[in-house]
Amino acid sequence: MSHGSHRISSKKHIAVLGSGGWGSVIARIIARNVLHLKRFHPIVKMYVFEEFIDGRKLTEIINKEHENRKYAPGYKFTKNLVAVSDALDAAKHADIIVFVVPHQFVDNLCKSLAGRIRPNAIGISLIKGFDIKTGGGIELISHIISTKLLIPCHVLMGANIAGEVAAEKFVCTSTLGCKYKARGSFLKDLFNTPHLKITVVADEDTVEVCGALKNIVATGVGFIDGLEENNRYKEAVLRLGFMEMVQFVDVFFPGGNISTFFESCGIEDLIVTSFAGRNRKCSAAFVKTGKTFKELENEMLNGQKLQGPPTAVEVAYMLNSKDMTNKFPLFTVIHQICTGKKPAKALLKCVDDNIARRVYLPKNLIP
Repeated sequence: MSHGSHRISSKKHIAVLGSGGWGSVIARIIARNVLHLKRFHPIVKMYVFEEFIDGRKLTEIINKEHENRKYAPGYKFTKNLVAVSDALDAAKHADIIVFVVPHQFVDNLCKSLAGRIRPNAIGISLIKGFDIKTGGGIELISHIISTKLLIPCHVLMGANIAGEVAAEKFVCTSTLGCKYKARGSFLKDLFNTPHLKITVVADEDTVEVCGALKNIVATGVGFIDGLEENNRYKEAVLRLGFMEMVQFVDVFFPGGNISTFFESCGIEDLIVTSFAGRNRKCSAAFVKTGKTFKELENEMLNGQKLQGPPTAVEVAYMLNSKDMTNKFPLFTVIHQICTGKKPAKALLKCVDDNIARRVYLPKNLIP
């Protein structure tokens, strides 16, 4: 492992950047795990965007009551988790930096850290979404982190609703994309619990792309719910959406492995998000109420962010720049509905027109 030879024997420091629902749940798991993993330093720092709850700072509540009362109420942290309101304070001495902020905030976060973290640090992105590249195309969040901070950045994506993972009522799964086998098994230990099973695959880009694209499909499923249409349409959106996910990776991120789509980050995450996630819920309300996504985000998500509509914008940008919108009819119409260019009923026509579409057979993915 290339952590830097002078630090091989020392305990690895962990920072978690982000403290929303998923960030808090992951930080809680990591903080518990490091207490019995001798390779890691027992103190875990979590960067919290400072807010006031009933006149008190959120960081103060977390550090005194060991609970994120806003984003993960009812779930106690172990006392070795320390909340800080400055991302650099959390990350500057960390050997492993876990990124779990909304993807809209990644650029500014990286600017605040660039040149000021350990040169041998390793990143792990749990962030679902893309960024628009200047001059056309899209950029993966892990690539942005890696380029701007000059560190390797791996990814963790999976079929998880934060509250369900925290409640530990049944076993959930997640996929760690890490191209280095030894490092993958080393990092897996940070997240693995009896109720969250982690599998490791080398195919980092496919893991990440699946994590972003499934939110667009879930947005489409939400539109069907909002229209109160037959479940047959939802099932068709899932099938067509899954095919477009495979096609998108095959065309724009070739060289991955088709089997990755059948990991937790792929088909399972697509199903979970499309039935239980915030993008589906808000998209149904978008159709029923006529309110904007921004209004619904403010009313329904308690400070969390939607990822489906902005990801649809980013993907549409990519498809337009490559003149490929006609090859991705489902992604295209979902974007058009999100931006008010078409009514939600346009999705029904898209499904009817494409329902008999044959299975997409990838050319550039390894079977």
